[in-house]
Amino acid sequence: MGPVARLAALLAVLAVLALRAGDPARAAARDDTFSALTSVARALAPERRLLGLLRSYLRGEEARLRDLTRFYDKVLSLHEDSATPVSNPLLAFTLIKRLQSDWKNVVHSLEASENIRALKDGYEKVEQDLPAFEDLEGAARALMRLQDVYMLNVKGLARGVFQRVTGSAVTDLYRPRRLFSLTGDDCFHVGKVAYDMGDYYHAIPWLEEAVSLFRGSYGEWKTEDEASLEDALDHLAFAYFQAGNVSCALSLSREFLLYSPDNKRMARNVLKYEKLLAEGPNPAVAEAVIQRPNVPHLQTRDTYEGLCQTLGSQPTHYQIPSLYCSYETSSSPYLLLQPIRKEVIHLEPYVVLYHDFVSDAEAQKIRGLAEPWLQRSVVASGEKQLPVEYRISKSAWLKDTVDPMLVTLDHRIAALTGLDVQPPYAEYLQVVNYGIGGHYEPHFDHATLSSVEAGGATAFIYGNFSVPVVKNAALFWWNLHRSGEGDGDTLHAGCPVLVGDKWVANKWIHEYGQEFRRPCSSRPED
Repeated sequence: MGPVARLAALLAVLAVLALRAGDPARAAARDDTFSALTSVARALAPERRLLGLLRSYLRGEEARLRDLTRFYDKVLSLHEDSATPVSNPLLAFTLIKRLQSDWKNVVHSLEASENIRALKDGYEKVEQDLPAFEDLEGAARALMRLQDVYMLNVKGLARGVFQRVTGSAVTDLYRPRRLFSLTGDDCFHVGKVAYDMGDYYHAIPWLEEAVSLFRGSYGEWKTEDEASLEDALDHLAFAYFQAGNVSCALSLSREFLLYSPDNKRMARNVLKYEKLLAEGPNPAVAEAVIQRPNVPHLQTRDTYEGLCQTLGSQPTHYQIPSLYCSYETSSSPYLLLQPIRKEVIHLEPYVVLYHDFVSDAEAQKIRGLAEPWLQRSVVASGEKQLPVEYRISKSAWLKDTVDPMLVTLDHRIAALTGLDVQPPYAEYLQVVNYGIGGHYEPHFDHATLSSVEAGGATAFIYGNFSVPVVKNAALFWWNLHRSGEGDGDTLHAGCPVLVGDKWVANKWIHEYGQEFRRPCSSRPED
């Protein structure tokens, strides 16, 4: 279907609900867990099962350790008793028995093997429900996306606060009631994802923070950690070298050798870096600034991110007299009985926000109906539909036959727009749940909006404005001109969700077959 026959109207119905863990029996496949927060929430269930397994393991190990302590105290008391003669045949026998038999049983304890085997068996049973490695990569890239779009400080993120740092100015974008800080191992994993992609712009600050945290806890052993101070120093040194900062690479490599002096590869690197600096024309010259990669190659990236950083604020909104709030009736009996609060957001393009378009109960119902059917959101690529990095979410399509509430919702949309919203004149309701840092970069023919704690605004790129998140509201605009040509000013984006669980429901209405049901002008004052 070409652009003329494509969208005439767009309606986004917002539904943002409390995050809760889903029924494990309905858990979706583990792939793409990071692309929808409802999938992330479902990952809590297998972790609770793992906690139960670990509790059983700890109880078994505690009993075993108590027994080992008893054995240790018994043997230690014999060594501390200087009056204990080995000439006593009974003591001599027990000494030989301990060294030949008892210690062997202690070292090769079946209880220890059985305890860890039970834990491993339990883990293997839930392993299929756990996120895949691709989800860890996706979640790490999401943190980098938030870092970029909202100009977040990595040190602040590691402490659990979301701060924008520009020069000497520090702005708190979001400070949770309960701070959750990252470990050195956490930061290392984020940095390594960027490192493996050759993205040293993002790798360096995360690896720097990993090094700093590992230094502060050096010597402390944590079972769950995969990386160490040496790992972080190794990756950070090479990242600086690749970025052209040889002096930092040398300094970090020398520090690495303090902890691992026998590492021949690092020793060769030190000699290499020293030689490069000695041969350089002026080693004291400041190193080149690392440029941020424009991975999506967006020409509108600066505008897009600038609008997202306003978090949907409209500084001139109340200074323009033609922008107003009113009750919408549209001469519809339905709306005459139940008017909807209307707020004109923008004139060109004409964008309207309808407050309290759905109730909390309706929003909950929409989410509940869609959740079991969510799949990774895709975009058209030729004749194929493919998941892409610039759209991170999961979506489901709901027919109005699924529940009578959806029929009621269609009647409300039809009364508001004056258009036929039944197929083939419109598409089914699309429900979307955004993932970690979930977003949809600038595009046409799509509407995104919802209520979250921070982030997630809808940015109109060429219109140069963004719409704040509003719970249970609906956003409406005409996507085509009266001529049938696409309206370029409706290029828009769903800003990354900084904090919160973002749910959106979209209703696309086709112009084809009802061209004369559209008002002559989308602006009532014309």
